[in-house]
Amino acid sequence: MKDNRRLFLDVHAIQTVPPSNINRDNTGSPKTAQYGGVTRARVSSQSWKKAIRQYFLEYGELKNVGVRSLEIVRYIADKINSIDDSIDYDEALKMAQKVLNSAGVSTTKDGKTKALFFISSRQAENLARAAIDGNSDKKELQEMLANDPAIDIALFGRMVAEDPKLNEDASCQVAHAISTHAVQTEFDFFTATDDFSSSNDAGAGMLGTIEFNSATLYRYANVAVHDFCRQIGDTGMVVNALKLFIEAFAKSMPTGKANTFANQTLPQAVLVCLRQDRPVSLVSAFERPIRSSDGYVEQSIKRLVDEYENVKQWVEEPICAFSLGIENFAGNQGGFNELLEQLNEKLNELIVL
Repeated sequence: MKDNRRLFLDVHAIQTVPPSNINRDNTGSPKTAQYGGVTRARVSSQSWKKAIRQYFLEYGELKNVGVRSLEIVRYIADKINSIDDSIDYDEALKMAQKVLNSAGVSTTKDGKTKALFFISSRQAENLARAAIDGNSDKKELQEMLANDPAIDIALFGRMVAEDPKLNEDASCQVAHAISTHAVQTEFDFFTATDDFSSSNDAGAGMLGTIEFNSATLYRYANVAVHDFCRQIGDTGMVVNALKLFIEAFAKSMPTGKANTFANQTLPQAVLVCLRQDRPVSLVSAFERPIRSSDGYVEQSIKRLVDEYENVKQWVEEPICAFSLGIENFAGNQGGFNELLEQLNEKLNELIVL
């Protein structure tokens, strides 16, 4: 970072979601939370982080992305065969399992990791080459797993309980999205007819219920840019990754029951801030739930702007702020691409590695 500066990126969004069940609990009900004395709709951070990672894969054009799976042995074996296709695949599996074990990653008898393991494409390729070379030096192999992290591993972290040396601290925090107002879960009773049923059979071929709610959500995430720079180590990659993260944050959507409800919305407002002192969530704007019979978006955006002004008495003024969908607000952009370009210019000015 320029002058060893601490730099935090805050991204806030107001997004309305129609009847949907994008993130459900173990009973199939939409997740909720108590906040401000009422029940709110909730979408877990894990759910939206998964959607963001999927967006990276589909739209990021990235060569070094993370894979989180129990099937890492097979993943590395595939890398071994892509490097040297003369190696028998069963032998490649044994080599992959051996190199992972040597690095401190435990595997089961059936060739799976004992817990989900997060690894980047480059890290897997480096381990594959080490396996071919017969390298079993634990220190060197763990260095391979520490270097070249994918941007999603750097952002969201990696925890390996059995060997903390393999951990990667997350430079990003993603909040659980909550509704700016109280919600009630509703039930959809559905029936499905049998296309081949006889005219004498008036009954349904299947029936059941699906729970859902609708909500205007406040969403928030932050990135400790100075930590992210240390992890990635290249100015261009850092700037492009941060732009991609904001794009994915705004445009991704968890896929739960998407075919049932087609809840493919985008945010109505986005606010991006760069701060030097600390990250700041504006969720306190909604501790008092919005009550309305005429929609929640407009009031939610107003509350967001008011809270942005209120917190100035507690923290330093942001270095800059960019927004979309917020009228008469400093940094308001004509479109999302313009917002990203303005942010790109500012990040290149601030980040020098």
